[in-house]
This record gives sequence, structure tokens and C-alpha cells, in this order.
Amino acid sequence: MVEKVKLDKVDRQLLTMLQHDVTLSLNELAKAVNLTTTPCWKRLKRLEEEGVISKRVALLNPSKIGVDFTAFVQVKTCDHSHAWYETFIEAVYAMPEVMEFYRMAGEYDYMMRVQVEDMAAFDHFYKRLVNQVAGLTNVTSTFAMESLKFSTVLPLKPA
Repeated sequence: MVEKVKLDKVDRQLLTMLQHDVTLSLNELAKAVNLTTTPCWKRLKRLEEEGVISKRVALLNPSKIGVDFTAFVQVKTCDHSHAWYETFIEAVYAMPEVMEFYRMAGEYDYMMRVQVEDMAAFDHFYKRLVNQVAGLTNVTSTFAMESLKFSTVLPLKPA
């Protein structure tokens, strides 16, 4: 199990600001939390070293780049061996259309969110998935008609 990192009020303020806009300068961040730049930089460096900040990325608008067809794919398998699991994970990791991938409890064993251009592109993805991985007993897909909320901002409770 991953050890939880203790965050104080200033850490939480910095993380909240960065989740909303990672392009904020060190000066802007330091000023907002009433620190000078050196202690602010040291906090950010510590948060990166501790793995709290795992990446700094640009979030793209799927509609603007033509990949706004969202499918949720649920998978059942009859093979729960470690070897099959490793093979399945390797196959899914090699599919760039898969944005999120989870091992589930409940009726289905795995679930993924897939982002593609259109139904034809999804059909191509689906065929690659079912033909590349043996042991899938049920693959069920549902399609988003409209995205009502999307956020990458994690809720940070007060210290």
C-alpha cells in the first residue's frame, strides 16, 4: 500500500493552484501562499520527490483534435492467472486509445475509457482488442452522448 504524504495548509494551497494552472510562475505561487521563492521552490521539489506531483502536462481538448468519441469498455475474462493478467495489461498499455484502465470488483473484471475519432475507429479498436487477447468472455461497450463533467483536479481536504 502507498504511504500517504502529510500535507499542510500551504502544500494544499500550492497543489490546488497547480491543479488549476501549472503555468503559474514560482513568483506567483510564492506570493499567493505568503512565502519567498526559495522556500516555495523547496516545497514543490519535495512534493515532486515524494510523488505527490507525478507529472506536469498539457490537457488537450478532444473535440479540437478530432478524438471526441468516448467509449467505456467493460471486460470479463475466464482466465485469472498472473500470466494472462500480465499479457492483458501489456496489450492494453500498447493501445494509445485507452485513456483509463481499471481492474474492477463486481460483475466485470476490467473497465477502460477509450477515446477515438468515431464509431469506425472504435470498431477498429474493438477488433484489435478482442483478437489480440485470448480469454475474454464478454466485452461490453457503452458510448458517451455528452460529457457533462471532466476534471483532473483532485479534492484536497483542509489540513
